[in-house]
Amino acid sequence: MAKKDRTTDAAREKDREKWMARFQVRLAMQPGVDRAVVLQAVKEVTTHCADAGEHPQAAFGDPDAYAVQAAARLVPADRAERARRHGAAVDALDSVLKRARDVTGL
Repeated sequence: MAKKDRTTDAAREKDREKWMARFQVRLAMQPGVDRAVVLQAVKEVTTHCADAGEHPQAAFGDPDAYAVQAAARLVPADRAERARRHGAAVDALDSVLKRARDVTGL
């Protein structure tokens, strides 16, 4: 019986790690999110789950959706907007460069 418990515990731990990894990646992709924001959010999730004994999925739901919520809560609106504008400008420049390469045949 103990072996089954260890197998179940290992599966739950792996599932928790997958949730956390996806959350971190999705959070890092949000506009204006830096390393400090990711570390703060991970600490909050880890602390809550340890204190409450909950799985992150049960406590926070979908990692993608929670990443968006956490970024909105932790990143100042002006910094997020600045990052969005910068990303849009970079995307536009990349598009122009790609078209130029296509025209020139490079």
